[in-house]
Formats: sequence, C-alpha cells, structure tokens
Amino acid sequence: MPHAPAADLTGLGAVHRAHRLAIPFENLDIPLGRGIAIDPPAIFAKLVTARRGGYCFEQNALFLRALHSLGFTACPLLARVWLMAQATPPLTHTLNLVTIEGRAWIADAGFGGSFSPPLPVEHGAHAIASDGTGHRLTQQDARNWMLERAGDPGATDGRSADTRDWQSQYSFTLDPVESIDLELSNHWTSTRPNTRFTTLTVASRVLEDGFTSLLDRQLSVHRGGTNSSRTIADLPDYRDVLTAQFGLALTDAEVEHLFRQHG
Repeated sequence: MPHAPAADLTGLGAVHRAHRLAIPFENLDIPLGRGIAIDPPAIFAKLVTARRGGYCFEQNALFLRALHSLGFTACPLLARVWLMAQATPPLTHTLNLVTIEGRAWIADAGFGGSFSPPLPVEHGAHAIASDGTGHRLTQQDARNWMLERAGDPGATDGRSADTRDWQSQYSFTLDPVESIDLELSNHWTSTRPNTRFTTLTVASRVLEDGFTSLLDRQLSVHRGGTNSSRTIADLPDYRDVLTAQFGLALTDAEVEHLFRQHG
C-alpha cells in the first residue's frame, strides 16, 4: 500500500484487506510453550518485526493501533464464537468497532476463517467476499448481534458444518471493553486445557483468490472455487509449508518441535 488510506469507508476496507493478506493467523506460541502476550510492544515485535502471525487478541490489537494512527475512531469488542459450539461459549474472540461519519461498522482482522469484509452494525447488513463467501449481521435482541457466514466449507479453517447454508460465526454486544477484559479472555483462550487453541497447531492465511489452513499436519487450500487437502508427511515439507504457504519465519528448532508434536 504506497500511500496511507484516508479515514473513510474505502480506507477502512483497504487497510483491513491488506492486513488479512499480509499477516497469517496462527497459535504457534502456545504449542511452543510460550503463551500469548498482548501488550503492544510484544505484539509489534512478533507480528511485524519477527514476521510471525497471531490470533485474534494479537491481530485485532495491532489492527486497532493502525486504525488509530490513520485517524479512525475505533475500539475493541468481545465476542462468543458459535462455530461448532454445543453450549453457550465464553468470550474468546475480539474484533473492532469503527465509527465513520456517525455510522458503526465491525472490522475483524483476527478471525481464523476466510476474509469477512467490514459490515455496518445494522440488521441484515451483508457483503460478499472475493472468494464468493457471504457474510451478514443479524440483531438477536436489544443488545446482541450475530455474524453469519454462507459459502464453501473448504474456505474455512475446519470449523464448519458440511453445508453452504448460513451458519453462526460469533455473537457480540457493543458494550465497552477494557484492557483487563482482553487480558482475561486472552489468558483463558491461550491456557484452558482441551480447547482448540491448546490442543491443535493452527495456521491460516487469506489468499487473493481463496484461503489456506494448516491443522496439525493437515494442509487445506481453497483457491478459485476448488478445494484440495493433504497430510504433510515429513519435516522438510512441513518447514516449506510454513515458509512458502504462510510466510512464517521460524527457527529450525521451532519447526521441528511443532512437527514432532503430531508424529
């Protein structure tokens, strides 16, 4: 992006998509035994300087700082992820609320699924992403909103029923969120035993024409409406996938540790 975008809707869409294309989603510091730090210097050092990715509490914090630097009015929200949920889920996701000319929009740079464009916080608001996936907002009651998705299950990180029908992604309110709330939710998400982020090695990336994801040693690619999947069999292949598919800069020791966990 050669010039800083304006603090308007076009600028929001541009910086949002640029972020998703540039920085992969991943939880690798958890299986590497480091946990997830969400103070601004740690996030910048990891996602920008060290050319790593991160998950929602890192991604959307970095995205929020970028929005503020460009002159946007924005703040964080917390959400409950309903993908494959069997009961009411905890507040394990964060996204951003952006106000442009008095109108509220959600912009999420840290959800591990395919690209979801900014949406106005209005009942029935909808958008079609570049991969053909539909996204819409529905108002559940006086306080609660739900983001829904309809599209090819292959354009997800595996958390999808085998249908192209509308599926609930996450619900949120517009209640103010304090930094301590984010710390609490991040700590739970990154340490709670037997959850997705503490039992799986996860990486994903939005592509210009699709989406790719890695769950343990299973690589899936959705591109141009076509899905492919394969199991990574050896360490050199695993290293190449992390570098070429996800652009992740990891040491040989880190790559081997991640690979051996699922052998």
